[in-house]
Formats: sequence, structure tokens, C-alpha cells
Amino acid sequence: MFKTFASISLVVFGLTLPTIVAAEDKAADKPEIGNHEKGSWYAFWGWNRGYYSNSDVRFKGDNYDFTLKGLTASDRPTAIGIDPYLNPLDMTLPQTNFKVGYFFKDNYAISFGVDHMKYIMDQEQIAILDGYVNVGSEHDGVYDNASFNLGQYNEDGDVSFLAFEHSDGLNYINVEINNFDELYAFTPNFRASRVFGVGVGFLLPRTNATLLKNERHDDFHLSGWGTHMKAGLELSYSKYFFRSEIKMGYIDMPDIRTTKFTADSASQHFTFTELNFLFGRYF
Repeated sequence: MFKTFASISLVVFGLTLPTIVAAEDKAADKPEIGNHEKGSWYAFWGWNRGYYSNSDVRFKGDNYDFTLKGLTASDRPTAIGIDPYLNPLDMTLPQTNFKVGYFFKDNYAISFGVDHMKYIMDQEQIAILDGYVNVGSEHDGVYDNASFNLGQYNEDGDVSFLAFEHSDGLNYINVEINNFDELYAFTPNFRASRVFGVGVGFLLPRTNATLLKNERHDDFHLSGWGTHMKAGLELSYSKYFFRSEIKMGYIDMPDIRTTKFTADSASQHFTFTELNFLFGRYF
């Protein structure tokens, strides 16, 4: 009688036992949300190399206004080793990248984070100097596109004219829109994908500068903005991934602090190429 009642009940509700079993099986087989599907999150940490175009840098203050033209600069990678790259207390010392991202749509993510690059003016170079200096130093004078040796030192062995670097660092804090596309599935868990992205952000460098016998100045200062585009290849195993990227962009910093005096500042703009090597996880 119970079986008869159950059968009648199922019929009344428009269901049959096979239908219920099939629905349960379908729910059990439903996969977890994919790595690149709407609602997924990810975070990564990694390291970079930076390459910079030549730039004209203008320095101005109460008694000087000059431009160094065609200035060259390099990055400053830390020697590879467990310390500091994997030392929790020193992991921020190398040139690093950190980002958190969210998929607002299948295969499309927005991310926010910082590219901690380093920009070091090449000290031993001949630059073109245009402008004037009148601060009571051996470099006082009027310069008309004159060749100038930046590798000049005083009797104490200190730089006599200028040392200039965004060494802690050239901090590019940015937001990106990224598009992901799976290229190949080696196994259900091991996949290769390509990544394209564009981004924009602001520069908060900690500029280390010694200028015209002023005390060395080394402080964070909101100095400008930047924009970039990138392409990358991602290898993922389950929820973990390794990603390599090449990023190309433009940076404009019209207000760089060079000394403790607010009247002193510098400005520059340049293009950059950044190679990134990143490890992360999807959530």
C-alpha cells in the first residue's frame, strides 16, 4: 500500500522515480566553478625585470632649472637565492609583483595590485645638459645643450652633481582588465591559457636622490600616472598556476621629490618593458 501511495504522490507532482535519480546524478556530476569562470578569484606573487627608454629629466628649484636629455637607466635585480626571494621578512626587497583579481564575466577579470619595479639612473654616462645652475657649487653656469659627465665625484668619493633613482621603488599601483583564453588541455587538471590585458594606474615612487650638494632625499611621493598593455602565457595545474608576461607601457611623472625642500622637484616621462614571472592560485 505504501508503494501505491508513493507512486500516486509522484504522479501527482509530475515526477517519476527515474527523473529524481537522474536529477541527483546530474547534480553530483556538476563540476566546480572553473578557474576562468564568473565568480572566481585569484591572487599571485612574482618577480620582474624592467627595461626603460631614454628620457629627458627636468630638475628645477629656486636657483636652478636644467634638463638632462637622453638619460639612460636600468633596473636593479636582486641576486637570485632563497634569501630574500622566499624569506618572508625580506620578500619585498627584490623587484616584485602582487595582484588580486576577480572574474566579473567568464574569461574576463579585473585585478588590482602593485608592480614594484626599480629605476636606476646609469651613473657613468655622458648626458646633454641644458639650462642653468646658480647654487654656489663648482657646477654653476649656463649650459646650452652641453655634454656633461654625470660620473663626477668629490674628494670624499660622493657624487658631486646628481644621483637619481626610484629604487624602493618605481611603484606602479594599477588596475587591469584581463581576457583569458584556454589554448590546450594536456589533462583535465593541466591546462595552458593565454592572457591579454590593459591597465592604468598611478606612480608612488620612493625616489632616492642626491642633487647639487643637498642631503640625500628618500621618501614616498605621489608623482604621476601610467598605462600599459600586456600578453602572457599561463600554465595551470588544478587551482595553482604559473604565468609569464610581457608588459609594455608609458609612465609620466610631472612631480618627483628630489630634496626635503618643496620648491625642488623633477619631472620625466618614458616607456617601459617589463618581464614578469608569477606564481598564484585560483579560489
